[in-house]
Amino acid sequence: MESEQLFNRGYSRNSYNSIASASSDEELLDGAGIIMDFHTSEDDILLDGEASSGSNYTMINGGSSSTHLLDLLDEPIPGVGTYDDFHTIDWVREKCKDRERHRKINSKKKDSAWEFTKSLYDAWSGWLVVTLTGLASGALAGLIDIAADWLTDLKEGVCVSALWFNHEQCCWGSNETTFEERDKCPQWKTWGHLILGQAEGPGSYIMNYIMYIYWALSFAFLAVCMVKVFAPYACGSGIPEIKTILSGFIIRGYLGKWTLLIKTVTLVLAVASGLSLGKEGPLVHVACCCGNIFSYLFPKYSKNEAKKREVLSAASAAGVSVAFGAPIGGVLFSLEEVSYYFPLKTLWRSFFAALVAAFVLRSINPFGNSRLVLFYVEYHTPWYLFELFPFILLGVFGGLWGAFFIRANIAWCRRRKSTRFGKYPVLEVITVAAITAIVAFPNPYTRQNTSELIKELFTDCGPLASSQLCQYRSEMNGSKVVDDTPERPAGPGVYSAMWQLSLALVFKIIMTIFTFGIKVPAGLFIPSMAIGAIAGRIVGIAVEQLAYYHHDWFLFKEWCEVGADCITPGLYAMVGAAACLGGVTRMTVSLVVIVFELTGGLEYIVPLMAAVMTSKWVGDAFGREGIYEAHIRLNGYPFLDAKEEFTHTTLASEVMRPGQGAAPLSVLTQDDMTVEELEAMISDSSYNGFPVIVSKESQRLVGFALRRDITIAIENARRKQEGIVRTSRVYFTQHSPPLPADSPRPLKLRAILDMSPFTLSDHTPMEIVVDIFRKLGLRQCLVTHNGRLLGIITKKDILRHMAQMSNLDPETIMFN
Repeated sequence: MESEQLFNRGYSRNSYNSIASASSDEELLDGAGIIMDFHTSEDDILLDGEASSGSNYTMINGGSSSTHLLDLLDEPIPGVGTYDDFHTIDWVREKCKDRERHRKINSKKKDSAWEFTKSLYDAWSGWLVVTLTGLASGALAGLIDIAADWLTDLKEGVCVSALWFNHEQCCWGSNETTFEERDKCPQWKTWGHLILGQAEGPGSYIMNYIMYIYWALSFAFLAVCMVKVFAPYACGSGIPEIKTILSGFIIRGYLGKWTLLIKTVTLVLAVASGLSLGKEGPLVHVACCCGNIFSYLFPKYSKNEAKKREVLSAASAAGVSVAFGAPIGGVLFSLEEVSYYFPLKTLWRSFFAALVAAFVLRSINPFGNSRLVLFYVEYHTPWYLFELFPFILLGVFGGLWGAFFIRANIAWCRRRKSTRFGKYPVLEVITVAAITAIVAFPNPYTRQNTSELIKELFTDCGPLASSQLCQYRSEMNGSKVVDDTPERPAGPGVYSAMWQLSLALVFKIIMTIFTFGIKVPAGLFIPSMAIGAIAGRIVGIAVEQLAYYHHDWFLFKEWCEVGADCITPGLYAMVGAAACLGGVTRMTVSLVVIVFELTGGLEYIVPLMAAVMTSKWVGDAFGREGIYEAHIRLNGYPFLDAKEEFTHTTLASEVMRPGQGAAPLSVLTQDDMTVEELEAMISDSSYNGFPVIVSKESQRLVGFALRRDITIAIENARRKQEGIVRTSRVYFTQHSPPLPADSPRPLKLRAILDMSPFTLSDHTPMEIVVDIFRKLGLRQCLVTHNGRLLGIITKKDILRHMAQMSNLDPETIMFN
């Protein structure tokens, strides 16, 4: 079997019914954790779209085609132009279909009031679908936030007066809380108090410890079992797969109804289990599921995969908008990080979807603070020029952490794939959850919810602060100060907190490496920000104490006046969080905007930019891939990263197939094959498409026909046309070739022929070929020499060649 040539698809469904059912609208996608054969697929190949619509292609046999990409029959063949699972869409064909649909609507809208109404509905359907997506994303995000907070507090105790209240809500209405212990009230009882009747003491501590571990393991076990049984694609972050889907890849089921339902439920359980993960990344997946499901209500999007991806781009912006309360940052995240094709119209709709989602979440008010996120903070002190040095140091730390995390996590995930350990996902999740719970409970900074930890680290010390981090000493009597002046030495509580934070930093670094990639919903934003915030707060307190004990130094003497605010440790935590997240994801512009939307102030853009750019530069020094691109490569998805440069001097003839000494390319002739010969060629090969030539002797190219479309067309002709038999002549020309009088009825397949396949000269530099594939979204192009067909280059060939040029084994990259 010539599996190394042309489009090896692993295709086994040859009947019309099975093919038609495979393109059902049920679910669009699915890909995590299973072995996939991602040989890029179908091709009606691409001209530039804008330029191709106005030119005629003159056939070699003397006929000429219409200006449409496909010479459609009066009655289109059902199923032609659809895609199989794990294949890439044809961007240009989808664009041409949409333009043709738009022309038809415009030509009819003046015929009647009904047609005019239909044209208005079509024009507004884009805004309607993103509105519905924003509404659903905001509502689900609010539900997830409320449920996760309640289950997280359930590990420590229960509100006896109202079981549905979390710890904070339980003590809101209590008159018996004190300023020092504002989180303690009679209505809230710990498990030790509830079971043993003891609020304090070693017995109560041990019982609380046991119940904490019990609930953590229960939540993790329930989450991984639901993912494994009902929706395997609900695991992980989802962003690597969404990036691949937005580049044109089909993964059916990945954005379906079951995935949405299970991801929503298990995300709550995974966050509540205390694992070192976040819900922000998976919220992007949840929003994209909403966008995909709502797109099926509108034919404009349900029948066009390229248009559907515009909705998914807007949905990803809505996901980040509700994750961080940053609508503008969400739009920029979609543009910078996940979208492959982002026209101006999509920018407006992404902005609107992010706005609607943020409005809905604000209306729900899940945190009770009238903010969209738990760790919203505001700083009122300026930053000084000398602080750029520690900010840049935090950027260096973020870049080093990002590079280390990517290498360590990818090495562990690769080991999981290649060893027996990966065959027991439930055991792995239980093991990680048990270790996390056992180690986390004794340290208050690892026991609490990660978002609560980030909030405490971001918050600056003020007169109402009760955190250990704010236990400074007064110079006069050693008691805790109640003013806002930074010129004060750290007390025992601050030094104790520093040690605990240092241990928490080591713990978070180790556990995040082993947690990201397990089979539960797991985001990376919050753990990365927590690691950076811990490091930043430690650096901030160190600089603050340095300024206190050495205020006569030149740096501090110049800027820090006695009795005035000088160092803000919470600002350092925020900068560190941005630096570490930037080091892991290599985001820049969108990350800075997200973080300054969190703080509500433009004053800190310069320190954020300095830290984020430093982290990116340091991280890029060890490898240009972010964590999402690394996981795309690990899973073998056919994704051509626009950020990756190709600098080699190879030619198209060196990459095309068939290579020198290989079997000749499988081709179809335009008018001298029978149905039997055509079906034999399809059944004997696994190629996904066949070039059509004038004759074996001339090798002059006529067009390109897809395997799927040929199979559908033959089955359809047998059902609807009389006289089509195995010996019927197949022709792709405008007119039937001369046939003997007693020959059976011929079969015309011109309707499925792409008469403008993208072609390149064999001397085209691969640098240009790679650029064309990226910018036009090609899956394959044909290679010619003086008009004669020589071979074909597929997207897989490009990826394989780039791997070889980087001294990597292509088989380890492509077929995991």
